[in-house]
Amino acid sequence: MKALIGLLLLVFGRGVSSVLHSLHYCYTASSGLSTFPEFVAVGMVDGVQMLHYDSNSRRTVLKQDWMEQVIRDHPDYLERSNGLSWGSQQAFKANIGILKKIFKQTGGIHVYQEMYGCEWDDEDGTTDGYDQFGYDGEDFIALDLNTLTWVAPVLQAVSTKQRWDGDRGYNEQQNNYYTKECVDWLKKYLVYGRRTLQRTERPRVSLLQRSPSSPVVCHATGFYPDRVVVFWRRDGQELHEQVDPGEVLPNHDGTFQVSVDLDLTAVPQEDWGRYECVVQLRGIKDISTPLDPALIRTNWAKGIIIIIGLLVLLLAAAAAAVVGVLLYKKRNASDKRHKPVGSDTSSENTEGQNPAPEVQPLTTVKVKS
Repeated sequence: MKALIGLLLLVFGRGVSSVLHSLHYCYTASSGLSTFPEFVAVGMVDGVQMLHYDSNSRRTVLKQDWMEQVIRDHPDYLERSNGLSWGSQQAFKANIGILKKIFKQTGGIHVYQEMYGCEWDDEDGTTDGYDQFGYDGEDFIALDLNTLTWVAPVLQAVSTKQRWDGDRGYNEQQNNYYTKECVDWLKKYLVYGRRTLQRTERPRVSLLQRSPSSPVVCHATGFYPDRVVVFWRRDGQELHEQVDPGEVLPNHDGTFQVSVDLDLTAVPQEDWGRYECVVQLRGIKDISTPLDPALIRTNWAKGIIIIIGLLVLLLAAAAAAVVGVLLYKKRNASDKRHKPVGSDTSSENTEGQNPAPEVQPLTTVKVKS
């Protein structure tokens, strides 16, 4: 579901003076997946998971140490969270059955998902909210907070839209949640987890190149938060052509990484000095790395050394094989010269009756499914 997944991805921008904080929940129900729970609920603050619930355990699991303080300050938090998740689990199970009928499906694997939450800009105080549903990888229905009506992008969702539009009281309640209650909880979580969520870790920047003809990659890693801006400049002007930006990806330690490729196919090396990679992250000074060949880390030089080494080994092996053949022929000729005239040749015939076992070909390795 393109629009839904897009909510999880970083939106790049050139302004890093303010931070857009988010509280996001994702509910996923599935059928036909025996190795996956029928229902999973995940909660995230600024992209960091803070709780998890699934239909197998039927309990909310805290994913951050600072959430323990939330429990101490709100003793009913876990019980309330478990109740909400259990109720959603039952509703989603029923809805996925209804959706299969609407789409005239009898079997197979199907996924029904809801993504909802709110955002808050810590500089100008603006807020926003969203509530979107998807089915089998496509948008199904979404709430428009401006009109408090539901948007149906597919024909199968029209009847649901009409029914939900008619419940004005429920839609008003949703509007209150996304514009007030959700934002209040987001601000609370940011206070509880400020040491983790509001820290800043400086990125490490490297220039990489796989081969002399490959793009030069500006790779930034180890930074936090994930709202980083990485771009290439030429003569002080940002480049929009020749570049291929990548997605921000998580590291195993909770930090992030991102790469931006620069195609230099038509650029002579004497002009490389006009280029630089710039990394911007709130709270730190811009990091500028000039496109200097001396700063580029490559593996193709190492690859050449390995290839040369292999060639040397192959030549040595070939030479050894030639020497072995020559020695064998020399020894065989010597044996014939020293064999008594008229001697019995039965030993040779006996050798011929017992040849060395035939070498079987290697078994083909089958690709595991």
